[in-house]
Amino acid sequence: MIDAVATDSSSNSGNDKQRRTRRTRMTGAERRQQLLEIGRTLFAAKGFEGTSVEEIAAKAGVSKPVVYEHFGGKEGLYAVVVDREMRRLLDMVTGSLTAGHPRELCEQAAFALLDYIEEYTDGFRILVRDSPIPQSTGSFASLISDIATQVEDILGREFKSRGFDPKLAPLYAQALVGMVALTGQWWLDVRRPKKAEVAAHLVNLAWHGLDGLEPKPRLIGHRKA
Repeated sequence: MIDAVATDSSSNSGNDKQRRTRRTRMTGAERRQQLLEIGRTLFAAKGFEGTSVEEIAAKAGVSKPVVYEHFGGKEGLYAVVVDREMRRLLDMVTGSLTAGHPRELCEQAAFALLDYIEEYTDGFRILVRDSPIPQSTGSFASLISDIATQVEDILGREFKSRGFDPKLAPLYAQALVGMVALTGQWWLDVRRPKKAEVAAHLVNLAWHGLDGLEPKPRLIGHRKA
């Protein structure tokens, strides 16, 4: 019996040592990435106030000081998570605005936001919450304004070619991007209709206006889903 206990004790000690070894094999960069992913998931589910450093550390299998060492605390971790998501969304939207018919550009922008919501749902949930701390990249509202600035240039050229006042392009850009962003917040939870159909209806309203709505809006670009 004593030998069995000793064997179990030795086995448990060996298992503990293996777990510690596995933890120490993670590089500083890998640990930082792990903490960011865990924090992102928890902040999306519980919000900033509902998430604790203790929970983040427990999920990562580390002590609280490790979190402080990498980010200086919960606020620092949250700030990095938000900044990364804002840059990701801005890059996806601005990167989608490639050459094409202006209506197709509207489709591309709508798809980019919906793609982000679909692929990075946790990130979008974090962004649309009111941030409890200042961000180096600003707020979600400022991010939408940055995207609108990209759309503004496209609308300005279109307005000028059609004989409209290009000075009104910023107003329309804010209206269009705001419409897509708010619809995206709604679609975040309902996920109906399908993404392509949502994009088609958004562009239908944006392109034709209420008086010229198509009864069955269609997509003219290469994206169909």
